[in-house]
Amino acid sequence: MEKRTDWYEHPQYYEAIFGTDTVREVDFLQTLSERFGTGGKLWLEPACGAGRLVEEASSRGLRVVGYDISEAMLAHARKRLTPAQRRRVKLGPSRMESFADPSLEGQVDLAHCLVSTFRYLDSEAAARQHLLGTRRLLKPGGIYVLGFHLTDYARARPEHERWVGQVGEDRVVCNTNEGLPEQRARRSPMRNRLRVTGPDKDWLIETQWYFRTYSNAQAAKLFRDAGMRVLAGYTFDYDINAPVERGSLRLDRVFVLQPDPESPSVDPAEPGRASARKAPKRASTPQKSRKISR
Repeated sequence: MEKRTDWYEHPQYYEAIFGTDTVREVDFLQTLSERFGTGGKLWLEPACGAGRLVEEASSRGLRVVGYDISEAMLAHARKRLTPAQRRRVKLGPSRMESFADPSLEGQVDLAHCLVSTFRYLDSEAAARQHLLGTRRLLKPGGIYVLGFHLTDYARARPEHERWVGQVGEDRVVCNTNEGLPEQRARRSPMRNRLRVTGPDKDWLIETQWYFRTYSNAQAAKLFRDAGMRVLAGYTFDYDINAPVERGSLRLDRVFVLQPDPESPSVDPAEPGRASARKAPKRASTPQKSRKISR
């Protein structure tokens, strides 16, 4: 058995596990854009990964900007696009907390990051910088659809999830473990093991990291501090007719965020310093538990 250490270097196997809901996710995003946002055609995907949502959105005539820290994932994303799609898509490397493109400021209709990648941002400052930077790019009335799992700090046992996928003749078995949350440090230890077996192949790809943790109150405070208001909340079921009810025990959440017109505009490069400008007003009067991060 050959051991490897980074599942993001193997996008084809990653997608065999996590790429099953693509059409439903883009349907959901388009409906949210029509219901809560501008319904416009310029989308932004932070941490776009191997490009499955980029491909699907661009196939529907949408213009898409995506960025990711993994060059292997970006290369896979570019290869999957047709020449016509490439004319509507712009992809590049960046970190979530530092992405900036002056040509996009005030232009994006919908930004989205659905599968807990947000929790890789390992400090309040980094998370806030990401939200401020994304807020700055949104068009008046634009929305940011952000999905991640909240944390039950009272949880007393580790969590384990298992999935099976197929890539050609290769069988892919994925086991993900989330350890007990460390409330003071605001993090949970994560471990993923991908076992890939096929003709002349037996790989174990193990990746370990920490996810930042959020209670509902902690997430709400962060959104307020970044000048974002929550328009609606959903779960990873992506059911537009089933918003999260107050007091729900579901931890998988999709937040529909929009810049708060009453909040001062904050320069992401100067956290804590508000400018005199106000955010623009709107132009007019939202897993299954199996989904995890990219």
